[in-house]
Amino acid sequence: MLDLQGTEVTAAEKELLGHPATGGVILFSRNFESPEQIQQITSQIHEIRKPALLIAVDQEGGRVQRFKEGFARLPAAARFGDLYQHDHQKALRITADIAWLMASELRSVGVDFSFAPVLDINSGLSQVIGDRAFHQNPAAISQLARAWMKGAHEAGMPSVGKHFPGHGCVEADSHHELPVDHRSYTDMEALDLLPFAELIEAGLDAIMPAHVIYDQIDPHLAGFSAFWLKDVLRKKMAFQGVIFSDDLTMAATESVGDYVDRANLSLEAGCDMILVCNNQPAAETVLDALVEYSNPVSQSRLARMHGRHQMTRQRLRLQPRYQNAMRHLSELEIDQTLTLSLDDPTDYT
Repeated sequence: MLDLQGTEVTAAEKELLGHPATGGVILFSRNFESPEQIQQITSQIHEIRKPALLIAVDQEGGRVQRFKEGFARLPAAARFGDLYQHDHQKALRITADIAWLMASELRSVGVDFSFAPVLDINSGLSQVIGDRAFHQNPAAISQLARAWMKGAHEAGMPSVGKHFPGHGCVEADSHHELPVDHRSYTDMEALDLLPFAELIEAGLDAIMPAHVIYDQIDPHLAGFSAFWLKDVLRKKMAFQGVIFSDDLTMAATESVGDYVDRANLSLEAGCDMILVCNNQPAAETVLDALVEYSNPVSQSRLARMHGRHQMTRQRLRLQPRYQNAMRHLSELEIDQTLTLSLDDPTDYT
């Protein structure tokens, strides 16, 4: 999965997207000007290959929302957790409706899925996670994330849980440094792994592992660890969906080797698709190295990540559920000026 430099697909990028090792595109805020423009760019991307390339974006809400103008401003996940503290059932209904809204808006412009929901624990340690997490309690996270996934599924969008097996209890930010979590497997199983297990049982479509080393358990970053991806996720937790790597250009991955090493080791560990973002020369190098790569099992899993139920934006806005979800947003009293003033910890473009 690659990224684009601007608001149009250039001739050089079109050639890259036609490469046999390319499987998808992730869009960032730099690629966005308006809903109409983003629909044009997704149409261009989908026309390049058959079957079409996957198109993804990070549209979690709060600090991490790539598409803003013309789209509903989504609250951070922790806002749903706050509501859950006072009224469980209302929080679950609103979470499902706003996830449906998020997914429906993205589907209306041709995006297949968002990398959400975040299943990490809000322990108070991790600033890069922080309010991107629903709650500090794994049971609450599980219920809210299931509601989120339900709403997204009803709009025809697969869901991607992240960051397995849990990024919320380590302070370092893997975008800039190498986080090491010193807890035991028993400690993690009783806390961080619970939302993943619950969501897998409920039909989670995909998972993204964390660029974190859990040094009391395995010496490798989770996204490069056959123990975490094959032994725990595939065998013990019986996960049958897609495993996406996190971005292989993040600072935490530098210890693994060069970009080709990172790509090969990530795939060998069990990832179905790898992300190489914000470094086009690195993406080109990885594509060339993987020109002969083929994994039919991964391809069959990835085929299930295409979105469904696309409707026009005009028709969407006439839906009673759309109007209901917009009322929910008003009720949540999102402070837009505060949201806009916060830096996105994941978007360095």
